[in-house]
Amino acid sequence: MCLEGTNPDSPYSPQRLPPTIWLKTPPTPEKGEDTAPEGSPLAEEAEERLILCRECLSPITREEEQTSMSGASQHTFANPAGIVFTIGCFSAAEGCAPVGPPSDEFTWFPGFAWRVGICRGCLAHLGWYFSAPSGAAFWGLILDHLIFPP
Repeated sequence: MCLEGTNPDSPYSPQRLPPTIWLKTPPTPEKGEDTAPEGSPLAEEAEERLILCRECLSPITREEEQTSMSGASQHTFANPAGIVFTIGCFSAAEGCAPVGPPSDEFTWFPGFAWRVGICRGCLAHLGWYFSAPSGAAFWGLILDHLIFPP
């Protein structure tokens, strides 16, 4: 099965993931069919709530990675061109890759330099990777560019 517009060679591509991860509604067990025992790897996978790239459906991060920065987990900012973004802060985003050199110009979080963050599956701009000299880091992901679990 190949989804139009996706990169089948990407390790994060929906074609390489079990259908329960990228289907909008995961299948439910048939009557009389066993479900995974609680605490098993299959049960943990079923409980994992993945956040996907809106463009290619690649997994980007998980709900439990959401974190608070400057007192909130969501922020609305405008860049120097006046484009407004609502971002969510995440401690990890395995489906994103930072690109370009770090910059502290026009940073939304004082003490943190930023780099553009792109989807590893389709290269769509998903937000920014923020890092501090202390080693602290987080992702600021554009909420409109993501699909959240129901």
